[in-house]
Amino acid sequence: MKKATSFSRVGTYSGKADYLLYLAHYERHVRRKRLVAACGTAILVDLPESVVLSNEDVLVLENGEMAMIAAQIEPLYKVTTKDNIHFAELCWHLGNRHLPAQIQPPNIYIGRDHVIKQMLEGLGATLEEVEAPFSPVHGAYHKHKSHSHAHAHD
Repeated sequence: MKKATSFSRVGTYSGKADYLLYLAHYERHVRRKRLVAACGTAILVDLPESVVLSNEDVLVLENGEMAMIAAQIEPLYKVTTKDNIHFAELCWHLGNRHLPAQIQPPNIYIGRDHVIKQMLEGLGATLEEVEAPFSPVHGAYHKHKSHSHAHAHD
């Protein structure tokens, strides 16, 4: 099995990837994990610490080959708001619930959840079912490198 022991962020590497890894947003938080490339090649990720990989980042294999991360198509809601204030309010409600959200003004994209759908519609949002790559914003305690969730809920 091929082994990846490091990674490079999009824009920091040169060359063409040898493998393509389609991963959902929750699968892109890795440290030690077995992944399978689109061509069927198994790759063992063995990094010194946990990282959250983004679309077009690459895992660097021991032999110098690269495996590019591709955000997998996921079932989402496209949330449309009335105006900028409404947009900010809905972002607050989603963030308060620690929901993964892709913020692309004037829209917000979230994973499908009927309870959250009802809440957002009750708050005046319009929701449309879409299927698209999902790259949610990493939280303030999620340094894009490793996960640390250390704050109190009063």
